[in-house]
Amino acid sequence: MFNEKFLEVISKEGVVSIVTTGADEAHVSNTWNSYLTIVEENKILIPAAAMIKTEKNIDFNNKVKLTLGSHEVMGYRYMGTGFLIEGTAKFLKSGEHFDMMKEKFSFLTRVLEITVTSYKQTL
Repeated sequence: MFNEKFLEVISKEGVVSIVTTGADEAHVSNTWNSYLTIVEENKILIPAAAMIKTEKNIDFNNKVKLTLGSHEVMGYRYMGTGFLIEGTAKFLKSGEHFDMMKEKFSFLTRVLEITVTSYKQTL
């Protein structure tokens, strides 16, 4: 599902913004490009140590949006590109993906699993 440009972006360090909406207003949490792990065809795993408000919002409304980018990857016209990702999310507390991520990121308490429904390059 993910093209070469997207994979190149996540191989470079940068900030990922995760947007969720609960009963009140939108909430944004952040992580790093290097923490994203692609599994299956359309799933992104993210280690979570805090993300308390994010988890509460996902329990209420599992739709999420993520933005990420890198100034080190060529965009449409200039250096620097980014992506907007939309999908659904859930937190994993056990299982094969949880165990695999725990080996990579010993600090995590849960894994945020994003099932991507769409993604597009924005720059």
